[in-house]
Amino acid sequence: MRDRFIKWVASGFGAGLVPVAPGTAGSLLGVGYWWLLTRGNPWAYWLVFAAGVVFAVWCAGEAAEVLRKPDPPCVVIDEIAAMPLVLAGVGMHPWQIVVGFLWFRLFDIWKPTPVRQAQAFSGGLGIVLDDLLAAGYACGATHAVIWAVSRLKL
Repeated sequence: MRDRFIKWVASGFGAGLVPVAPGTAGSLLGVGYWWLLTRGNPWAYWLVFAAGVVFAVWCAGEAAEVLRKPDPPCVVIDEIAAMPLVLAGVGMHPWQIVVGFLWFRLFDIWKPTPVRQAQAFSGGLGIVLDDLLAAGYACGATHAVIWAVSRLKL
């Protein structure tokens, strides 16, 4: 029962079980998580984000042990947990959310230095850390695009 629950949560309540692009499905669920976090106090945003990352590290590590794979593709709690970092400080304009989402998918798939190297950490830390680093890149790139568009004064 415990193992099934861990797999269900780590898979993003089943989102990671889609046959194509499970990380993208998890990232979409992460946008919903980000939206929920924006409904409350800004301090709560960061506290819940930090708690979510800690939980994701634990849950992803447990799921990896249960599934006997170092980074199972169905485990998408790492994408979900990282999305609030991608979209931190981004407005509610749909185009800004889409830009952040696309940057995150690019950096999560491409894995530039040190994102790729972060996967060398064992267990849940390695599973989640690479997504947090990709999220940091995506956040910076998203804000750069938003800034550039604001300078165009369209």
